[in-house]
Amino acid sequence: MRRGTIPGSSGHVRPMRLLGDRGLSAPCDEVTEFGADLAALVEDLFATMYAHGGVGLAANQIGVPLRVFVYDCPDDEDQRHLGHLVNPRLVAADGVSVRGPEGCLSVPGIEAGTPRFDEAVVEGLTVLGEPVRVHGTGFFARCLQHECDHLEGGLYLDHLTGLRRRRALRAARRAPWAVAG
Repeated sequence: MRRGTIPGSSGHVRPMRLLGDRGLSAPCDEVTEFGADLAALVEDLFATMYAHGGVGLAANQIGVPLRVFVYDCPDDEDQRHLGHLVNPRLVAADGVSVRGPEGCLSVPGIEAGTPRFDEAVVEGLTVLGEPVRVHGTGFFARCLQHECDHLEGGLYLDHLTGLRRRRALRAARRAPWAVAG
């Protein structure tokens, strides 16, 4: 029998911010208050991530400019990594740089080969304010780097160059969800 609650089970699905939303391009603020509101935000992040079929989600993707993200992501050995980070900092990105398919819930339906390091270490806090260090390899390392980028106001598209970048941006302009103007 499962102990504890399922992440997101008490959360609410919030609207997703999409490419072109100014909140996605601004660095997020540090969390200074730990309590019920932060716990509710983490629950909402999980609920929203699961509703949209993602493996990670940053708070600014639902319009909250705070340094928080959640993840439920496998690594290359198919080991599941489930958790959240408050005030995370990417402290190491190492190993081989691998170009792999990457997408984003804020850029739905568009994927591009994006270079990322094969190992990443992120330090931060739990929702209770306790220190935590997360080490990821392979796909999970990609996820950690991706979510940390969000909190700095970046998207995976910022890592693309040349033809890959032009194709992804053209697809975004033509997408049914694209913001006019």
